[in-house]
Amino acid sequence: MLAASSWSRAVWTRALLLPLLLAGPGGCLSRQELFPFGPAHGDLELEDGDDLVSPALELSGALRFYDRSDIGSVYVTTNGIIATSEPPAKESHPGLFPPTFGAVAPFLADLDTTDGLGKVYYREDFSPSITQRAAECVQRGFPEISFQPSTVVVVTWESVAPYQGPSRDTDQEGKRNTFQAVLASSDSSSYAIFLYPEDGLQFHTTFSKKENSQVPAVVAFSQGSVGYLWKSNGAYNIFANDRESIENLAKSSNSGQQGVWVFEIGSPATTSGVVPADVILGTEDGAEYDDEDEDYVLVTTRPGLEDVGTMPFTYKALRRGGADTYSVPSVLSPRRAATEKPLGPPTERTRSFQLAVETFHQQHPQVLDVDEVEETGVVFSYNTDSRQTCASNRHQCSVHAECRDYATGFCCSCVAGYMGNGRQCVAEGSPQRVNGKVKGRIFVGNSQVPIVFENTDLHSYVVMNHGRSYTAISTIPETVGYSLLPLAPVGGIIGWMFAVEQDGFKNGFSITGGEFTRQAEVTFVEHPGKLVIKQRFSGIDEHGHLTIDTELEGRVPQIPFGSSVHIEPYTELYHYSNSVITSSSTREYTVTEPERDGAAPSHIYTYQWRQTITFQECVHDDSRRALPGTQQLSVDSVFVLYNQEERILRYALSNSIGPVREGSPDALQNPCYIGTHGCDTNAACRPGSRTQFTCECSIGFRGDGRTCYGLSTVAPPMHQGPAVPTAVIPLPPGTHLLFAQTGKIERLPLEGNTMRKTEAKAFLHVPAKVIIGLAFDCVDRMVYWTDISEPSIGRASLHGGEPTVIIRQDLGSPEGIALDHLGRNIFWTDSNLDRIEVAKLDGTQRRVLFETDLVNPRGIVTDSVRGNLYWTDWNRDNPKIETSYMDGTNRRILVQDDLGLPNGLTFDAFSSQLCWVDAGTNRAECLNPIQPSRRRVLEGLHYPFAVTSFGKNLYYTDWKMNSVVALDLAISKETDAFHPHKQTRPYGITTALSQCPQGHNYCSVNNGGCTHLCLATPGSRTCRCPDNTLGVDCIEQK
Repeated sequence: MLAASSWSRAVWTRALLLPLLLAGPGGCLSRQELFPFGPAHGDLELEDGDDLVSPALELSGALRFYDRSDIGSVYVTTNGIIATSEPPAKESHPGLFPPTFGAVAPFLADLDTTDGLGKVYYREDFSPSITQRAAECVQRGFPEISFQPSTVVVVTWESVAPYQGPSRDTDQEGKRNTFQAVLASSDSSSYAIFLYPEDGLQFHTTFSKKENSQVPAVVAFSQGSVGYLWKSNGAYNIFANDRESIENLAKSSNSGQQGVWVFEIGSPATTSGVVPADVILGTEDGAEYDDEDEDYVLVTTRPGLEDVGTMPFTYKALRRGGADTYSVPSVLSPRRAATEKPLGPPTERTRSFQLAVETFHQQHPQVLDVDEVEETGVVFSYNTDSRQTCASNRHQCSVHAECRDYATGFCCSCVAGYMGNGRQCVAEGSPQRVNGKVKGRIFVGNSQVPIVFENTDLHSYVVMNHGRSYTAISTIPETVGYSLLPLAPVGGIIGWMFAVEQDGFKNGFSITGGEFTRQAEVTFVEHPGKLVIKQRFSGIDEHGHLTIDTELEGRVPQIPFGSSVHIEPYTELYHYSNSVITSSSTREYTVTEPERDGAAPSHIYTYQWRQTITFQECVHDDSRRALPGTQQLSVDSVFVLYNQEERILRYALSNSIGPVREGSPDALQNPCYIGTHGCDTNAACRPGSRTQFTCECSIGFRGDGRTCYGLSTVAPPMHQGPAVPTAVIPLPPGTHLLFAQTGKIERLPLEGNTMRKTEAKAFLHVPAKVIIGLAFDCVDRMVYWTDISEPSIGRASLHGGEPTVIIRQDLGSPEGIALDHLGRNIFWTDSNLDRIEVAKLDGTQRRVLFETDLVNPRGIVTDSVRGNLYWTDWNRDNPKIETSYMDGTNRRILVQDDLGLPNGLTFDAFSSQLCWVDAGTNRAECLNPIQPSRRRVLEGLHYPFAVTSFGKNLYYTDWKMNSVVALDLAISKETDAFHPHKQTRPYGITTALSQCPQGHNYCSVNNGGCTHLCLATPGSRTCRCPDNTLGVDCIEQK
């Protein structure tokens, strides 16, 4: 998130109203005063429609933008943007600023020109009359410079309409906006001129497809993503993003002429931020408004910590004053030297607030954008009318946090039973998982050839009440694996995050919420070179896991193959100051080489660590207890191992955080601190005086603390010895909905089509798993699931007993799963390996059906009687719903138009209806595959993920509402919603039918006469052999 600041209402009112008072009547820009536009002036015309992007407009001369001087083409969008690179399809409709591409946005909003509702024109112009007029506009805004453009880009949005979404706003009917952006470039600099004619802005908000509500337009600039290996947000500048500021664009100015705004966008002065003109309406050229009585607070971003919503930095905005000097724009505040420091902390007259700005994220679940700590971008704003409050920013807090307003802004804080920074909260004492990727470029020993690895998986499991972290990094080449053994702190940062907290001290997650960047430098004594470690933690993802991205680069000493490394327990001091934590230490490690001639030589080496952790904190709550300036991390045990066969690097550490101490005083002997308490892994240890303590089950669990159960889990009788919760709770008779949340599957009985919500209970409790897809076998009454954490595919009987894993090899990210109860096969999608597979119900006889033309396959269902298979692919560039026979033949696209993020899919065998839910279009739709005419069942869904059908209803899981929603197909209306006690995202959902649907296929009897896989087709079947078999005893036939 972007932090921003405001000044007193008196200062803002003067800055906003003074130009209007001085302008006098009749000063507004008329439409005739816009730069000439239209086909008669050589303009190209953007195709009519919604969320469209023009072909590249190739430029004869380079456009300069921020620190770039090589932009040779631009793209024009329906939505009020001139882009310096082609916008990705997933960002075709407006989200929150900044985007990943370079953008000049005179009026960023969801605009619509469908059916001739306005036009968008654009051209490059070299004519003297146009270049001279652009020069005059720039000269008026920057009287101290001499500028003569050689090329001008003119883009005009004429009478464009607002996109209104599913429910039309009658107040916006017939309203149209007209505005213009002009980019003027010389050999050394580029300027942007925004023109807003009188009555040109008739609406100021549009319906957001992302937020499902009306949101204000945005006037802004963005450099886009920067960096080669580590992508991050570049500089970006927001000038207006609230209704009042947008309304005043045509009435005010920064260039001395109403409705005309001028910005320096590309020159040596703009490497870190766009520079606005600073001429007040009604003053002579070069005259300045000055008042030394008012203070100001301006803004900087901290890229590398995007989405950290409530913590502002103070900074000076840039304004061109001369060749090498800058001053503050007088529109914003009195002019002061840029090198001056703010006069003091914010007061009521200089109140900080938070802009609701977020970064577009990569959508693939295993790709993370990483920000560099060194990069910052200067941001300033014209729209600081008032502080941000909880009323409009509650969504920035965790669902397990409360939001409180303060004099200068708002802060989030976790509620009792949870820990974190308020933006991110987890249950105290609950085990945690951390997932991410590692890339490296490492020189080993004296080698001049680096060992390079990318896209390597990192998984960590944390037993929080012991402060114990277990980290595994897979597929590390053996040429470097042993030499990385001393780098336990690569995983040790996770130990710091969840170190056991002594009273009054905070671990990393309590401080940062798992949103921070870390840069560490490792120097090996008496060895040339060093190793640099960059890590970025991105908070909790949609699966409830923390995410991390790691890069290793540099040189390490060579450790012989087969060696072991031992690291003694150690302590490390963490120094805290203003959103930065630093530490440094010198430690030893012992290398024991493989035994030779009856002896195993060992050597002791020394290395030095320096690290900087950068995060953002909420500064508005003055009553919040300050962190100790120095805290001591005690690492009581360190275990490192490299498994040469599996090529896995493992680190295990036990951690506690507390005061700086020498030796082991009594306070450190409390069992909560040293991990000897014996509390359940789902419990928090509460230290008492000296060695006394209590165990308390985490939120969502019950018990005595020594043993904890899920709230819906039936505990065994206590007299039977050690209490171990039954994994599977048998289902009573009847039809049930089964839906997955992280770590469990819950059952929800149905009476007719009514959800019996008070009888909902856990069916399966597996805390270590992340269950995504569900399928039900009505014959054996078994539920099947996909688990992306291991990854694996498992099953369990509804009659009770223990769950079993049937597939755990050669899986990437298994998501959707479907079952043919007649042919006795399962089908699943894998969004990491981009393929669809089939196997027998016990996981044997696997065969890949499809591994081409798949990008993000997810939902999958079967029509067992007819032998058809259906699946979704939410590829943002080309979403689609496909079908084929179950043997993989006759593959074809069933639905391709007007899809966004088709997630869930269901086939109702009784009505032969194929229905899906789409989190991009926010719709539920159905069709009969034989007569594919689509029916929109309902619009305005929040964020549907999975769907199932029973009777007249669809039942879908919703990520935004954390609920199961019933949708009546007959009346196209949501009729009920179930909110589970565990408020985390629900994933897959299926219907556990009380009896199987009638029907048969050609695989129903005697496996269709096949020796191995029998795959049904309409009116027939195909016998197929599994992959990777010799085929001696397998016969393929149709």
